[in-house]
Amino acid sequence: MMTTLSSHLARLALLGGTLIATSAFAQPHALDAAASDPRTMGWMTGFPTAADRVIAPPASDYLSFPKLRWTFCHLREMQASRRVSRGLGPSSAMTSAPDSAIESLSFTPIGKDSDMTWRESLDANYTDGILIMHKGVIVYEYYSGCLNQAGRHGAMSVTKSFVGTVAEILIAEGTLDDSAPVTQYVPELANSAFGSATVREVMDMTTSLVFNEDYADPKADIWAYAAAGDPTPKPADYKGARNFYEYLQGVRKANEHGEVFRYKSVNTDVVAWVIARASGKDFLQHLEERLWQPLGMAQEADMMVDSLGTPLAAGGLSLGLRDAARFGQMMLQGGMYDGKRIIPEAVVTSIAGGGDPEKFASAGYSTLPGGSYRSQWWALHNENGAYSARGIHGQAIYIDPKAEMVIARFATYPISANAYIDPTSLPAYQAVADYLMGK
Repeated sequence: MMTTLSSHLARLALLGGTLIATSAFAQPHALDAAASDPRTMGWMTGFPTAADRVIAPPASDYLSFPKLRWTFCHLREMQASRRVSRGLGPSSAMTSAPDSAIESLSFTPIGKDSDMTWRESLDANYTDGILIMHKGVIVYEYYSGCLNQAGRHGAMSVTKSFVGTVAEILIAEGTLDDSAPVTQYVPELANSAFGSATVREVMDMTTSLVFNEDYADPKADIWAYAAAGDPTPKPADYKGARNFYEYLQGVRKANEHGEVFRYKSVNTDVVAWVIARASGKDFLQHLEERLWQPLGMAQEADMMVDSLGTPLAAGGLSLGLRDAARFGQMMLQGGMYDGKRIIPEAVVTSIAGGGDPEKFASAGYSTLPGGSYRSQWWALHNENGAYSARGIHGQAIYIDPKAEMVIARFATYPISANAYIDPTSLPAYQAVADYLMGK
């Protein structure tokens, strides 16, 4: 059984928790960004590849540092996945006007006394790609490591924000009632923790669940969840759930729902199940029809799936950096993009307003004081009204309405938790926002 569980380490990481990671993720990073660059390391090169340069299952190997710096651009080669089609139409145009001054902008990282430049921050956070849009124009674009403009990168829990956005679309259209009990849409969850929760409580993760998402604990529930979602055949002695739907029906309730925010990835897969039942289409169909094709995305995306083809809604999406920026720009513009309405304005209003900071406060996110969580998005409640999609190892779509700025970032920081990355990233984002507002 433990051999089977260890093979699912990738899925655990991609579920996107921000708690302590397993040793495969949290080991000290002796190699800096330059030394651990996949091109420098020579992973998966040669005909054939030398034995000591091969990256392959189990996941405890291919998502260990520094190998994960190659893997995050090659997840489709490691995991069963479904395609998110961009359709046959042309991609939407993007205008670039590079601003070289951004490279030398300086800021003081949280908890530090000395300044750092924007360019230095990219290496400090093992950035694979980052793009800044200001007033709809690309003013900065950078690629490194495993990524280039034509590549795709694991988005991890940024995936959750796409799920939350689709749910908000259905709410705005009247297809989904967020005040309704989850069981109105998924009666199979009646005997689970979700049986007494509302759709809104699940969307905002104010459910109270017996679900340990501490990757460092080999007996944590997250391991069993990962085993259930693995699409490969189970061993003869396997006795656990065999897919995501089956696992969700066994999650138990801890305390009363609706009182505090607690980040539990299983909530997102419940939201995706509710979406499918309320609309008759699964999350990936909505992603294609309501976002990928209307936005004129340049690339298809990939979504990891379980043995039933059910999307790993909590963290299975891989996409291109420019497409992540297109999505963020559409949110910044209140649901409009390229002169067309893509999603109802009410969706953006609901998400950008954030959730309840009081319910969020006890969760212990020290780098997000005064923050909140709503519809699978993180709200900073800072002076600029910024909100963000966030994923482990440094994935983000950061939206700053006051600065009219969108930042899309992919990274492979050696430690999964954003608490290690925020002290550099968040003040860097604010420095760019201040600069752009002052132009």
